[in-house]
Amino acid sequence: MQMDQLVALCKRRGFLFQSSEIYGGLQGFWDYGPLGVELKRNVREAWWRDMVTSQDELEVPPGAPSTYEMTGLDCTIIMHPQVWKCSGHYDLFHDYMVDCRESKRRYRYDQIQGRWAESDGKRVFVATNVSGDEGLEETQRKALKFFNLRAKNADRLQWGGPLVCLTTVENLAEVLGPDAKEPGTLTEPREFNLMFKTIVGALGGEEDTAFLRPETAQGIFVNFKNVLDSTRVRVPFGIAQIGKSFRNEITPRNFTFRSREFEQMEIEFFCRPETSPDWYKYWRDRRFQWYIDLGLAGDRLRLRDHDPDELSHYSCGTADIEYAFPFLADGEFGELEGVAHRGDFDLRSHMEGKLVRQGDQLVVEENEHGQPRHRGSGKDLSYYDDQTKERFVPHVIEPSAGADRATLAFLCEAYNEDEVPDEKGKLTKRVFMKFHPRLAPIKAAVFPLVKKDGMPEVAKEIYRTLKPHLTAFYDEKGAVGRRYRRQDEVGTPFCITVDGQTMQDGTVTIRDRDTLEQWRVSKEDCLSELQQRLKA
Repeated sequence: MQMDQLVALCKRRGFLFQSSEIYGGLQGFWDYGPLGVELKRNVREAWWRDMVTSQDELEVPPGAPSTYEMTGLDCTIIMHPQVWKCSGHYDLFHDYMVDCRESKRRYRYDQIQGRWAESDGKRVFVATNVSGDEGLEETQRKALKFFNLRAKNADRLQWGGPLVCLTTVENLAEVLGPDAKEPGTLTEPREFNLMFKTIVGALGGEEDTAFLRPETAQGIFVNFKNVLDSTRVRVPFGIAQIGKSFRNEITPRNFTFRSREFEQMEIEFFCRPETSPDWYKYWRDRRFQWYIDLGLAGDRLRLRDHDPDELSHYSCGTADIEYAFPFLADGEFGELEGVAHRGDFDLRSHMEGKLVRQGDQLVVEENEHGQPRHRGSGKDLSYYDDQTKERFVPHVIEPSAGADRATLAFLCEAYNEDEVPDEKGKLTKRVFMKFHPRLAPIKAAVFPLVKKDGMPEVAKEIYRTLKPHLTAFYDEKGAVGRRYRRQDEVGTPFCITVDGQTMQDGTVTIRDRDTLEQWRVSKEDCLSELQQRLKA
């Protein structure tokens, strides 16, 4: 599958639209259409049900308590600015960017790729912001133009290896920027904070500056004590949250994979320090299995543990669940979810102030006067175990998933093509979205074969019976074959057709999206038949 095929289908069938499209769109923002909102809602609900309301208590690590509690929060998007100072986002949450003095465009430093090209003794690093095979083609096209060569003279170019990141180039004066005609137009890289600023209150002064949250996790940490005091949870327990986050990405790209507004599904799981390595493994493996169970199986999905030099300064271990998205080069994977062992970094930071690593210890960062650079709340966020009479700061395991990235991965995995005979017996291409039944935006479609002989009335009666229990769709327009194709393209698992035989014996035809198998059941049994098959 080519990514442009999926993008076209998403717009044509109402999964995703460019935000503010009638005004030219706004880069990095996407709207979910009628089918997209159902698909994403199903992803969120599957996550919440599987991780929060119906977790399997038999899978806990050896030696851990036989049960654990999961609860939820819904925190505000705008929080006290000190939250982001103590968490480290205010100082550290940035990417490096470079500007092009010629094109006036801005790029994220580590997302520019290129390769060295040489001709007639002249050498230049040809840069592009496109990856994979398209990036190779783009660098060749640019190099030919730069050296004033025709395509038939491409053999006069000598290439210095495959595409590599711009960060490997020491002298930017030798770089031909992605949209430049001459080398040396890129500025030196500089920090760019990714948080969106806003103003709280009517005065609008600097003291009123606040930020849209770049992640949902901090809302959980600052409410840790509130949850303890208002519920009967005991360590180990988890707090889950689904919500919008915002990051001012320098170069949003690859459809919804990297957006400026996105939705997260996060868990902060609090446990005793000595049991945290086992809980980390538990959540890492459990989250990986969740994607497999919902259809992301095979070589396109992998679990990758971070190398020590990739770990954050506070992390005791991190693993990424990754998917081979079609817009990536062969062999490349994009992150779906990170599962991190965060130790006690977050709770301690909000108690004491921003923490930094010194040797093997995390200590409060101090300013030039020996005072905490960013003061914590001063509140006690430790946990007292009234059974063991111990007080400690819990360690945290954080499975952090992107609802938008998960939805995109399920869209990519679901896209399928085959050939089936049309109404005249001629083989034609069929596009069908093979969603897991739990995720399919529409579970069943109901058709009358023709708009007469009482068939529409029976079909509408079946439709009204189904609708309170599952997402159903009624369609009586066009040939039934075309109606089947429309439902295949939006991923509807089952289609029910009322035909002439229905008017005689009360049975209807049910058609399976994937196998094209058809069978007859009593119209009164449609709901129970579908409910049984949708559970599979």
